[in-house]
Amino acid sequence: MAEDERERREWLSRRELLRRAGLGTAVLLYSGAAPKTSVAGAPKYAHKQLRNTLRIIQWRHFVPAYDTWFDNTYTKVWGNKNDTEVIVDHVLLTDLPSRAASEVAARSGHDLFQHLSPPAAFEDQVLNLKDIIQQVTKKHGPMKGVARRSTYNPKTKKWFGWPDNYVPDPVHYRISWWGEAGVRPTTWENVRRGAAKLKADGHPIGIGMNNELDSNMALIALMQCWGAYIQNEHAQVTLNSKATRDAVSFMADLYRRGMTSDVFSWQPSSNNTAFLTGRIALAFNAISILRTAEGQNPSLARDTAILPVPKGPKQALGLEHVMGVYTIWKFAEQKRLAKKFLHDMTVPNYVGHFLNSKFYNFPAWPKAVPNIRKRLARDPSGKYVVLDRISRTATANVGYPGYSNAAIDEIFNAGLIPQMFAVVAQGNKSAAESVRDTTGEVRRIFKKWRGRGKI
Repeated sequence: MAEDERERREWLSRRELLRRAGLGTAVLLYSGAAPKTSVAGAPKYAHKQLRNTLRIIQWRHFVPAYDTWFDNTYTKVWGNKNDTEVIVDHVLLTDLPSRAASEVAARSGHDLFQHLSPPAAFEDQVLNLKDIIQQVTKKHGPMKGVARRSTYNPKTKKWFGWPDNYVPDPVHYRISWWGEAGVRPTTWENVRRGAAKLKADGHPIGIGMNNELDSNMALIALMQCWGAYIQNEHAQVTLNSKATRDAVSFMADLYRRGMTSDVFSWQPSSNNTAFLTGRIALAFNAISILRTAEGQNPSLARDTAILPVPKGPKQALGLEHVMGVYTIWKFAEQKRLAKKFLHDMTVPNYVGHFLNSKFYNFPAWPKAVPNIRKRLARDPSGKYVVLDRISRTATANVGYPGYSNAAIDEIFNAGLIPQMFAVVAQGNKSAAESVRDTTGEVRRIFKKWRGRGKI
């Protein structure tokens, strides 16, 4: 209670300071201090053109309120403080990989580029961010392992990306429908047990098997629950295993029992749409589904709960839904300012980003958002506290137990894992054939990047 009271008093003090400065409460959740002023109430650079321009490209956030705050409050405050006009361009997450490739090919583009999975394949085109990572680590202590393994190459000793955030990936499920099925989706066996009845009642399971982000995340998470991995901690390919074959076979059986063929053509928004329109009983997704339901369909929100990834034969270990990683191109025009912008997002803290994303953006440095569990518990629904457990015990990086290296980056973006599952579920190959063939392609990709000195 004493800690909460100190935080409340600090909040009130900041509010009074900003009110007196004429800044209003709109910047209360800015992660840094209020803008420097030359006279009380007058921003330092008011009524003059800002000297610098910083260009950022990033996705259209699944929580629109975050983009509104980031574009119209956070970057404006930071820009005035740093004599810089910050221009933010938003694109669909599906367009980010091709846009990054085109900027590299043209050697021209944005100063800061946000990726939603670890962009290790671009290592040669980006700056080493070791200096600012060390500065933030000195302030907040170690970053989480999921962030480190998503932005650092132990082979080249280079920090190729800035871990802005990671996103826990819970299971969303309809409480009443699963109650009628007589099980809760706490284990993969329970999901299979409930699948046939749910589908018969018109409420199929929704897990994508297409070359897109959500399918990748869900299926790699499922593999991990069987103890199956693309590589080990030494970046040696381990895909062709009994655990992988068992996971693929399980998914094919789950598809036959409780899914529909549209999952083979899903896009990143498909599971959101299917759940929100009442077509599916379960989806793997970040909390954007529940947050959207709260705003658009309160009755659906009340009938929706979130859980950690179901437990498999080996464990319950999921994947981060997205890993927000910024890079600075070597050809960026504002390298110094870009580094300062990244540093200032987390120092003195990341609280504004966490709250304005409605708990979507979890900090790479845990101490950058003090008392996360208490903050989650303050939500009136009481449903989000479980994210603390998911983030601490059930969230791994792409490429776990190794690092997210360039080979993993290529495999992920090529959709090899969803394809490996899909051909078996469609009856075109056996699990053994699909895993064997996919492993051959994975080995070829690893050999290529090892030859380039990146693994």
